[in-house]
Amino acid sequence: MAEEGGRKALGRGLAALIGDVEGEAEILDRARSGRRLPIEFLSPNPNNPRKSFAAADLDALAASVGERGVVQPILVRPSAEQQGRYEIIAGERRWRAAQSAGLHEVPVIVHDVSDKESLELAIVENVQRSDLNPLEEAAGYRQLMDSFGYSQAEIAGAIGKSRPHVANTLRLLKLPEAVQSYLREGKLTAGHARTLIGAANPEAAAAQIVESGLTVRDAESITGGSSKPRKPRAGSSKDADTIALEKALSDAIGLKVSIDHKTNGAGDLRIRYLNLEQLDDVCRRLQF
Repeated sequence: MAEEGGRKALGRGLAALIGDVEGEAEILDRARSGRRLPIEFLSPNPNNPRKSFAAADLDALAASVGERGVVQPILVRPSAEQQGRYEIIAGERRWRAAQSAGLHEVPVIVHDVSDKESLELAIVENVQRSDLNPLEEAAGYRQLMDSFGYSQAEIAGAIGKSRPHVANTLRLLKLPEAVQSYLREGKLTAGHARTLIGAANPEAAAAQIVESGLTVRDAESITGGSSKPRKPRAGSSKDADTIALEKALSDAIGLKVSIDHKTNGAGDLRIRYLNLEQLDDVCRRLQF
């Protein structure tokens, strides 16, 4: 029963797990005028799904924190190992920036939660704030599934994303390490990376995508076995609007889309898939 209630609260967002009565604005107001803790009393959460903190982003946040202070409080829980100390649940980036800005104290909200709830909160906040790279997001979902028995549908409901988004993100963990490195560094988008799942030589395809600056549609083309992105066939009668629509649909789903529109208003819409996983994804999107 407690677990079911926790999942419902998680689906209502970060504020719901901080307090059932107060709204997010009231919580922030209370925290600003409420408890503050010395920076050295806080320590990072070892299970935080976010592992990388870009130096440039931290410098920019530190400059803002130096002028205005930490506006949004850091969510913490009492440390199980050290009395009087606290583990960060959500807000490690703000804590790091506060250190860089030379602050001695930060505003906090103390919430006594379990390891499970702490991980849930960390994932929810980072995903909602778009602070995770695709692989960190995938690892967070996998940990929720492996450690706490969440299904893909339950994760989707909790974080406010679609089930196909969760499934596609989890598939990124199947990619070779060399391809994952490109993704962590931002050289490949999640859309590019999804086209490489099941490819004969994903490392070589990823290198070509990065070196040539290929679009998602072009990436799908080369993973189909072509050494170069396919070009429209000579003498094609497709108008610019149809070609643009094909590209928009291809970029949206990460698969090659072809539209054959006839003068009587009828036509064919074709989606090319390379493996059963891609077909399964299309069926889920169509609720088949």
